[in-house]
Amino acid sequence: MKALTATLLATAISASFSVYAADAPSDPASYKNMTQKAAADYKAAAANCTGMSGAARQVCVEEAKVARARAEADAVAQYKNTQKDRTKARTALANADYALAKAKCAAMTGGEKDSCISTAHTVHTAALADAKADRNMAVASTNPASPVTTTETRDPAKAAAVDKCAQIAGQPNTGCLIQHEGKTIADRTERAADRAENATERAVARADNATDRAAARADNATDRAAVAAGTAAQRTENAAERAGERTERMAENAAVKTERAAERMGDKTERMAETAAVKTERAGETIAAKTRNVAAETKENVADAVITTKIKADLFAEPELKALAIDVDTENGVVNLSGFVSSKAEADKAVRLAKGVKGVTNVKNSLKVK
Repeated sequence: MKALTATLLATAISASFSVYAADAPSDPASYKNMTQKAAADYKAAAANCTGMSGAARQVCVEEAKVARARAEADAVAQYKNTQKDRTKARTALANADYALAKAKCAAMTGGEKDSCISTAHTVHTAALADAKADRNMAVASTNPASPVTTTETRDPAKAAAVDKCAQIAGQPNTGCLIQHEGKTIADRTERAADRAENATERAVARADNATDRAAARADNATDRAAVAAGTAAQRTENAAERAGERTERMAENAAVKTERAAERMGDKTERMAETAAVKTERAGETIAAKTRNVAAETKENVADAVITTKIKADLFAEPELKALAIDVDTENGVVNLSGFVSSKAEADKAVRLAKGVKGVTNVKNSLKVK
């Protein structure tokens, strides 16, 4: 199976990539002619695939694409030799090689197919890395080979494989490298198994140590729990005693405070009663005094009204004073006469009549002669 896989890969990724020089001159016209010829050749080769079907047709089309990519890469190397263009052309060729390899692997089955695709993927990855790093292609134009097998590499394992294959076949071909890759994978698998076994042993040792530590921690935790339980019980007992003492002191304080509050309340009630009695007594005296004053004032007002009425009646009874407009005003027994009279004699007569009324203490004459 390895021989078959190597043959398929060698056919799929074989390419003639001319030696390039970093200072090669640019020739746009020659480059254009070469790429146009590559496109025309691709159309002709693809047309030949139309009569095929299935996997055979797919392989035919992919081979035509590889031929076009190889021709375009040669054109870049000869007439447009810049790092950017080289990387682009070599990447396109590596992708075309990979597509052709997968198309040929598709005809296989089972483990052989898986191995073929895995190998194609490994070669493709290396080719892309070399294209990206722009590593030189040291290939004789008379001995074409794949870019993957002829690219210088920084990978020590791959470099050793290239040298070994060169000693065996005179040129590191694809098949040799694939076989070496298979051995390398086997070696890596064996080393990985050894590492897995060592890791298992270390894991078991760690598990044993972890178990011992867990048991020790469990014993310590049990001891601490017992101590903590005893301490908690003692604390609970102490807390209960302190709570009882505080409750008793609080009850005593409450009784004392209640007694003092009752005493203060009794004192306040007694003082309030005395104050209320004093205020009531004073209020009674004040009301009595006000009542007497009101009665006296009322009596005086009645007497003044009687005097005023009596004087007016006496003035109206006199023919000479009947028609006169004399006003009478009495306040606390003092009579004030006002208005107009025809003569001083009439004014004097009115004053005499007023003074003759009982209760009059004085008469003010405000009458005017007109």
